[in-house]
Amino acid sequence: MTGSPHPAVERADLLIDLKRYEEARELLARRLAEDPEDIRAWTELARSHLGDQQDGAKALEATERALALNPGHVGALLVHANALRVGGRFPESEGVLREAIRLAPDHWFGYARLADWLWRIRMISSGQANGGQVRREDMTAGLREADLIAQEAIRLAPEEVYVYEVAWLIADMSGDRAAADRMDEAILRLDPQHERALARRTRKAATAPGVKAAEAATLYADALASAPGSTPMRQGLDAASYRLLRGLRWPALLCLAFAAAGIDLFRTDGETQRELPLVLGQRLWDLVLMAVIWALCALLRYRRLRAGIRVNLPSLIRRLAWARIVLGQAAWAMLCALLITQVPWTERTVPLVLFWAGLVPSVATMWFDRPKKG
Repeated sequence: MTGSPHPAVERADLLIDLKRYEEARELLARRLAEDPEDIRAWTELARSHLGDQQDGAKALEATERALALNPGHVGALLVHANALRVGGRFPESEGVLREAIRLAPDHWFGYARLADWLWRIRMISSGQANGGQVRREDMTAGLREADLIAQEAIRLAPEEVYVYEVAWLIADMSGDRAAADRMDEAILRLDPQHERALARRTRKAATAPGVKAAEAATLYADALASAPGSTPMRQGLDAASYRLLRGLRWPALLCLAFAAAGIDLFRTDGETQRELPLVLGQRLWDLVLMAVIWALCALLRYRRLRAGIRVNLPSLIRRLAWARIVLGQAAWAMLCALLITQVPWTERTVPLVLFWAGLVPSVATMWFDRPKKG
């Protein structure tokens, strides 16, 4: 059957794109009752079975009916290959896709789909031939052949995102990071909101050596503005936000150190120590120093953060136990520092206990809690 598809088939195609598979099947069933030789209707019926149900058997039955009417129908061959994959006959799809390429050598999709699947098929074949073990040389050869086919797909359709997605996957499997990065740039040039490519580029920038927590959080917040539904970038923002919260312990510990120095807690024998209790002026001066530390280290830094990051910080505290723990450790260290400096102690025994009580919980978990990023 040649020419334009029947209006009912066109409508079914749109319904499938909208994931309204059951409606599409009902429409196609009526169309096939009218004309059982409508190849496009059989092909679309197979697509509907591969949608919500992932029913490879019914999809295969439909594509076989289409190919019985016209063995050289490229659209039917491409759907038939997918039905073979879903139906558990994945290796057979290679021959079908090669036949589609032979019949339509200028159609990019057949090349892209074959490149996408070829290295997987080679893995399956190698595993079956070697008792479940995939030989490295077979995998390498499959990836090399798949890459050549993917490059042909890119040549035929340089404006199609899918061809670059396939090429990225092959480069990633081959360990060619430079090629994978080039594919990501090509994808984002065509689709600036491509979720996976955006997540990969953002993660690479945010985890580069020397990137601070605030910079990483800003990168993830900017990326989320383009793709707000991205789970990887939401997780990345949580990780960067957690790093910011971990950093709050440092101003608290610095205040604790100033408190110890202000009361001459660790003067050695023979050195003159300040008389206790500290005068009110000294205690107020210690309070001013702590306020300056927090203003410079935390408050000003917090005010410069993007609004999305500031919103995420309280959310992370509610959701992540370790975020609450590190925040509590910072608060506890500050409380100990305030008690050391603001209470008019007459001896240094209690301030010494308070110093170690404020220091140990934070230092003990400072390295251990690094992986607790949510």
